[in-house]
Amino acid sequence: MNVDESKARTLEQALQEPREHRDMDLALQPMPNFSTTPGGSHGRPLAFWAAWELAERPRRIALLVDDCQEEYRPYADEILPNVTRLVDAFRATRSEHDGVCIAWSAWSRMFDDGISNAMDRWYGPRGLRPEEPENAAYVFTGAPGLRPLAEIAPTQEEVSDGWFYLGQHLDMFWTFDEDGASYLDGKLASLGIDTIVIVGLWTDECVLSTAYAGNSRGYDVVVVGDAVATATANQETALTVAESTVAKVLSTDDVLSYLANDFTPGQPGAVKGTHHPDGRKPG
Repeated sequence: MNVDESKARTLEQALQEPREHRDMDLALQPMPNFSTTPGGSHGRPLAFWAAWELAERPRRIALLVDDCQEEYRPYADEILPNVTRLVDAFRATRSEHDGVCIAWSAWSRMFDDGISNAMDRWYGPRGLRPEEPENAAYVFTGAPGLRPLAEIAPTQEEVSDGWFYLGQHLDMFWTFDEDGASYLDGKLASLGIDTIVIVGLWTDECVLSTAYAGNSRGYDVVVVGDAVATATANQETALTVAESTVAKVLSTDDVLSYLANDFTPGQPGAVKGTHHPDGRKPG
């Protein structure tokens, strides 16, 4: 990509010029969601965190239930009560307001499915042992392993409306329609959703991947820290990374309180545009 150096300005120069898309008064204020490392070179940042709060504006909001399926029930046991509370609360809120939805995914890579990609190369040998299979890249229990956990399963109407689907890669947006567009992004766009709340499995793989993908597509992202779980030792590390990069990490009680007391439905397109896949608005 060629760069026109004549258009490159120093910060000092840029501050003297009008900026159509920037509130200069706001830009010159200190950032309240930023801290630096004492003695760090160039004021190196120590941490960032979300500059927004859920209740600060009207929202159109979705609960994403990531791979809470029978194959992974042993990993979901501890979080299942909280996921159930959240599903129930979102259903209740959905019954009263538009711009609220729930989407369920199930991991569906099957042994010998013929998809030889980076994930297979990453995990290495498949390690098929029928009595105790090792490789998390596959569903070994067949069709029953794909079914959402009964406690939080979508209704027949929710399934018929397309809110449950099968995925074959880590992030929930990585399932595509016939035109190559993200299936989940299309469903959310149909309701003008601008905020996603992620629960489910696994925190350091599908949950974190979905958080990054959602942020890249222009959504405000919440990860519910006590409603996600993983099979690895990386639970707290994954939540720390999410909270300091692309998501707010809130508790189940935080989200339930927001829905009960502070949620106000927003207007479609008020925050997240639909002109581009990443949520930009046309100029």
